[in-house]
Amino acid sequence: MSGHSKWSTIKHQKGVADVKRGAMFTKLSRDIALAVREGGGGDPDMNFRLRLAVEKAKSSNMPLDNITRAIKRASGDGDGGEQLEEITYEGYGPGGGAILLQALTPNRNRTAADVRSTFNKCGGNLGESGCVAWNFESKGLITVEMADEEKGEELSLVAIDAGADDVKLEDGILEIFTAPEQLFNIRGALEAEGIKPESAELSMVPKTTITLDETAAEQTLKLLDILEELDDIQKAYTNADFPAEVLERYQESS
Repeated sequence: MSGHSKWSTIKHQKGVADVKRGAMFTKLSRDIALAVREGGGGDPDMNFRLRLAVEKAKSSNMPLDNITRAIKRASGDGDGGEQLEEITYEGYGPGGGAILLQALTPNRNRTAADVRSTFNKCGGNLGESGCVAWNFESKGLITVEMADEEKGEELSLVAIDAGADDVKLEDGILEIFTAPEQLFNIRGALEAEGIKPESAELSMVPKTTITLDETAAEQTLKLLDILEELDDIQKAYTNADFPAEVLERYQESS
């Protein structure tokens, strides 16, 4: 399995612990607010982005009352909540790996200062708009733990028949890449086969990756963790490919 794919899997597994350090419910509420605003209203059945955000909130044990309140505020039925601005930050980690950050913030100046300071302290560089975004594309990403390689190949065919763009089966992990609007259809096809995916989400997937040495890999992982702990950072993506031994130490320390 590539170091980038394995990092993505570890990141999902340790995500609950990380978001607790980064004000979990605030981040989830902001995800819901953005989904209502950008995805087409406050009905999860009609707004697939909101449906994903609500499912993520539920899986993180966010109370249903909090979820309902967040939807109402974002739909204009309530106290209005924060006035959030969606911002993308781009830069480079130690060793040259591209880093793409998605932020939701009520204070653009504060967030920019926090992001710049974190890059500087951790040996990275905050870049100009557009410097790395060209290397990422929006995809639906479904991950399935699949120890049975033969079954994994069968599910790969199911996913492709259902409209998946690409599949990767390595080291017991099946990754399925889809057009965003096909995410639920393909997940439904897997569930019809009795398979419950580990995750199904919208992601920014790198078109190409860069392999890091051990030192740069460890520094980049530290930078990514600290960036994701910032209150206003919703998601962090990279095209860095990490050595297996570094990821093993990272997973053990999680």
